[in-house]
Amino acid sequence: MARKLEISTSTAHQSVRRLFTAGLLRKGFEGERAVNRHALVEFLTHGVRYAFPAVPGKTTRGVPTAHAGPAMRGSLVVDDAVVWPDAEGDSEGPEIEPLWPKAARVARERPQLYAMLSAVDALRVGRVRERQLAVAYLTETIQPRNAAEHRPVSEQG
Repeated sequence: MARKLEISTSTAHQSVRRLFTAGLLRKGFEGERAVNRHALVEFLTHGVRYAFPAVPGKTTRGVPTAHAGPAMRGSLVVDDAVVWPDAEGDSEGPEIEPLWPKAARVARERPQLYAMLSAVDALRVGRVRERQLAVAYLTETIQPRNAAEHRPVSEQG
């Protein structure tokens, strides 16, 4: 996991411990870690904007996120794209610090993860309409209604 996220092993270990303590991870079948999907959606819906606030800063080049990201493409008319700073980005707008420093690169390499991270950013900086759309997108992505669509979060995007 540490290698995939490009973080230190100790940081990954501490993070997993905190996730267990918070109830966002639990023991699954045969002792494997499992995401508590209901708790994750609840935390994202009600807590992420308080735990990880984002304040748009200076205008810069970057990768569109929040209401300008792929999770809401086609649902909103966007005049004011919020971006993750990135010299290779194709948009300009007020920058916000991404939850994960490698987020801009992930946008190019893992589209489904990019969509989820941008939806979380809509919860962090969006107005009511953007937050409602983000909650609907994340709920459907994390807790799909159709069991055939159900895949572990670690296998998505």
